[in-house]
Amino acid sequence: MITLAPGTSRPFDTADWADALVVLECGEVELEALSGCRIRLQPGAIFWLAGLPLRCLHNPGQQPAVLVAISRRKSAGDR
Repeated sequence: MITLAPGTSRPFDTADWADALVVLECGEVELEALSGCRIRLQPGAIFWLAGLPLRCLHNPGQQPAVLVAISRRKSAGDR
Protein backbone atom coordinates (compact mmCIF):
# COMPACT_ATOMS: atom_id res chain seq x y z
CA MET A 1 0.00 0.00 0.00
CA ILE A 2 1.29 3.45 -0.93
CA THR A 3 -0.22 6.67 0.39
CA LEU A 4 0.32 10.03 -1.28
CA ALA A 5 -0.50 13.02 0.90
CA PRO A 6 -2.57 15.83 -0.67
CA GLY A 7 -0.50 17.98 -3.01
CA THR A 8 2.49 15.62 -3.07
CA SER A 9 4.18 13.65 -5.84
CA ARG A 10 6.15 10.43 -6.07
CA PRO A 11 8.71 9.71 -8.79
CA PHE A 12 7.77 6.67 -10.85
CA ASP A 13 9.96 3.63 -10.29
CA THR A 14 9.11 0.63 -12.48
CA ALA A 15 10.36 -1.79 -9.81
CA ASP A 16 7.64 -0.58 -7.38
CA TRP A 17 4.91 -1.76 -9.74
CA ALA A 18 6.34 -4.91 -11.38
CA ASP A 19 3.67 -7.56 -11.90
CA ALA A 20 1.10 -5.60 -9.87
CA LEU A 21 -2.51 -4.71 -10.42
CA VAL A 22 -3.20 -1.38 -8.68
CA VAL A 23 -6.45 -0.22 -7.08
CA LEU A 24 -6.96 3.42 -6.12
CA GLU A 25 -8.74 2.88 -2.82
CA CYS A 26 -9.41 6.56 -2.08
CA GLY A 27 -8.33 10.01 -3.20
CA GLU A 28 -7.24 11.08 -6.68
CA VAL A 29 -4.06 10.35 -8.60
CA GLU A 30 -2.63 11.88 -11.75
CA LEU A 31 -0.23 9.76 -13.78
CA GLU A 32 2.33 11.96 -15.54
CA ALA A 33 3.88 10.50 -18.70
CA LEU A 34 7.43 11.27 -19.81
CA SER A 35 5.83 13.52 -22.44
CA GLY A 36 4.23 15.63 -19.67
CA CYS A 37 0.69 14.46 -20.48
CA ARG A 38 -1.37 13.62 -17.37
CA ILE A 39 -4.30 11.30 -16.76
CA ARG A 40 -6.42 11.72 -13.61
CA LEU A 41 -7.83 8.63 -11.91
CA GLN A 42 -10.71 8.55 -9.44
CA PRO A 43 -11.35 6.26 -6.43
CA GLY A 44 -12.12 2.70 -7.47
CA ALA A 45 -9.90 2.82 -10.56
CA ILE A 46 -8.11 -0.45 -11.31
CA PHE A 47 -5.00 -0.17 -13.46
CA TRP A 48 -1.59 -1.56 -14.43
CA LEU A 49 1.57 0.57 -14.28
CA ALA A 50 4.26 -1.93 -15.31
CA GLY A 51 5.99 -0.96 -18.53
CA LEU A 52 4.36 2.46 -18.86
CA PRO A 53 6.52 5.49 -19.77
CA LEU A 54 5.70 7.46 -16.63
CA ARG A 55 7.64 10.19 -14.84
CA CYS A 56 5.62 10.73 -11.68
CA LEU A 57 2.42 10.09 -9.70
CA HIS A 58 0.70 13.17 -8.27
CA ASN A 59 -2.06 13.67 -5.73
CA PRO A 60 -3.92 16.83 -6.83
CA GLY A 61 -6.75 16.25 -4.36
CA GLN A 62 -7.62 17.40 -0.86
CA GLN A 63 -7.38 13.97 0.79
CA PRO A 64 -4.70 11.27 0.86
CA ALA A 65 -4.58 8.98 -2.17
CA VAL A 66 -4.22 5.33 -1.20
CA LEU A 67 -2.94 2.92 -3.86
CA VAL A 68 -3.08 -0.80 -3.16
CA ALA A 69 -0.82 -2.98 -5.32
CA ILE A 70 -1.80 -6.63 -5.73
CA SER A 71 0.67 -9.09 -7.24
CA ARG A 72 1.07 -12.81 -7.62
CA ARG A 73 2.73 -14.74 -4.86
CA LYS A 74 6.25 -15.79 -5.84
CA SER A 75 6.80 -19.51 -6.27
CA ALA A 76 9.66 -21.34 -4.54
CA GLY A 77 11.73 -21.15 -7.75
CA ASP A 78 11.42 -17.33 -7.92
CA ARG A 79 13.11 -16.61 -4.60
